[in-house]
Amino acid sequence: MPSKPKEQTLEEQHLTIEPESDTDHAECTKELQSLGVVFRETPRIDDGNGCGIDKPIIVSEALPGIKLKPEATLRCPAALALARWMKGSVIPAASVALPESGGITAINQASAYICRLRNSVEAGKISEHARGNAIDIASFSFEKGEDIAVRSRREDSTLTGAFQRTVSAAGCLYFTTVLDPESDAAHETHFHLDVIERKGGFRYCH
Repeated sequence: MPSKPKEQTLEEQHLTIEPESDTDHAECTKELQSLGVVFRETPRIDDGNGCGIDKPIIVSEALPGIKLKPEATLRCPAALALARWMKGSVIPAASVALPESGGITAINQASAYICRLRNSVEAGKISEHARGNAIDIASFSFEKGEDIAVRSRREDSTLTGAFQRTVSAAGCLYFTTVLDPESDAAHETHFHLDVIERKGGFRYCH
């Protein structure tokens, strides 16, 4: 059997930052504005070895009145997917499952743009976080009551469990990758959501 090719470090892969068209970026930011996302443009990021974002934005509110804590540096398409997921699925699910908690006031994120490989290993494929395409969600804050943390809830028969399973499944309508606490040990405490483009429009949702 042929031996498996040795996985390379980030330095060995000689990756480059994907250019983004001015037209696509303008259309995307216009859509963010129409949804009420609070963001600001920031200069091009190039951290070497393919890590960076051609046209980065910093998002402080995922939707009006819903803070993103801390602020997240992302590509516009990732921010747009986040806003659409929140508006179309997370907010409606929360209103049904957790009406006594009031509205969602914040999304607490664990990672947005950062230069690293997948799962922070030494060698292998570059993380979508390093391209600004990904965000990790650790918990949701509400007007009343405690934060809802993202954790293993496959056996959770409460409405909180139903809420998390619902928004995780719905994530695949908006993101091309959704990994949740049932995926693997690396995602036990958060959702990983990204907008990587794959051949044939394939989506990976666990």
